[in-house]
Amino acid sequence: MKKSWIYVGLTSLCELLWIYGFNVASASWHWAIIIPLITVDFYFLAKACEGLPTGTVYAIFAAIGTIGTALMDVYLFGESFTTLKIVFISIIVIGVMMLNIADTLSERKVEKGAL
Repeated sequence: MKKSWIYVGLTSLCELLWIYGFNVASASWHWAIIIPLITVDFYFLAKACEGLPTGTVYAIFAAIGTIGTALMDVYLFGESFTTLKIVFISIIVIGVMMLNIADTLSERKVEKGAL
């Protein structure tokens, strides 16, 4: 299971890298890096789903991508960082945490029922 979490981290990192690439790509050789990076990203995503619930993996993957992109816009591309952005980023983080808790509780319930 620990290995699956490493894959979640790797897929999230790859996603942020290719999203950054979308923003800065100005030459055809940039796409020669971005397209394989997307392929590697989805490989890591699939590997993460082998050991963890798909809903949890995708929620974390999407949340890190969304939050990372918003922060990238602010810190790398000069967008404003407003109170509303902070509120909505917080809602995403809380939602992902609650989904993970719900999956953990569901797994425990299944384990108790199997005994």
